[in-house]
Amino acid sequence: MASKIHNELKTVRDVIRYAVSRFNDAQLAFGHGSDNAWDEAVYLVLSTLHLPLDTLDPFLDARLLEDEKKKCVSLIELRVKKRVPLAYLTGEAWLQGHRFLTDKRVIVPRSPISELLAEHLEPWVDDPESVQNVLDLCTGSGCLAILAALAFPNAQVDAVDLSDHAIRLAQRNVDMYQLGERVNVLQGDLYTPLKKQRYDVIVCNPPYVNSTTMAQLPSEYQHEPALALAGGDDGMDIIRTILDQGAAHLSDAGFIILEVGNEYENFMNAFPALNPVFLETAEGDDSVLLLTREQLQPS
Repeated sequence: MASKIHNELKTVRDVIRYAVSRFNDAQLAFGHGSDNAWDEAVYLVLSTLHLPLDTLDPFLDARLLEDEKKKCVSLIELRVKKRVPLAYLTGEAWLQGHRFLTDKRVIVPRSPISELLAEHLEPWVDDPESVQNVLDLCTGSGCLAILAALAFPNAQVDAVDLSDHAIRLAQRNVDMYQLGERVNVLQGDLYTPLKKQRYDVIVCNPPYVNSTTMAQLPSEYQHEPALALAGGDDGMDIIRTILDQGAAHLSDAGFIILEVGNEYENFMNAFPALNPVFLETAEGDDSVLLLTREQLQPS
């Protein structure tokens, strides 16, 4: 059967069309870098063939070698039959035009906080060069820490994660961007390894998925480590600690940017006394919020 498929597929266009059909027929879940079958198919094929990811048209009618077809079809079948996120199959993910190494032991980079960092957190930061210290809690692959270092050229960035696997991967990504002198990767439970250090900006994409949703996640998301997703009954277990201790780690004018995903209602129910500013991203206007040090200080 596989050889018959290889024989029928001739060009890049053929393989992409085949991938789209397979993805749609299998009703795959997307959300790890793309949100539809076409974009995922194009990325799979261009990445596998080592072609520029932003240049498709010149190659659409290029004929493929037999080995190239086999590699593409193999990945397509793995994506469909195992429902593995494509980033784990290719070993990389792209965020705001930047490449990050990834693997199945760490959550796939995709946080909408990256959009805000690409805009230097305007208007909350007047001058990107004035930011001196940034903390990325629950850093995972280190993607937000790296984007923060690129956004704020004078900042020292601490990147913290509990997972030993995440720390090793984050360090690889930091080294790939040659940011070792400015991004410090630390293993530990939230603020524990930081002592009394205070930060101008804290960014955090914590585990926040509530237990009911965790039990209903599509197969693709079940390939990711539960440690990076599960936030307890209401999704707020870890967020409670992050906010309770946050003021002690922020400078006087500091603030925290926190991702809560689809847990808006649970967040508001858990913290009725807070009045966060919700920030607009491509995910909507209720998945990422901002709180100042003043708001987090005990009354």
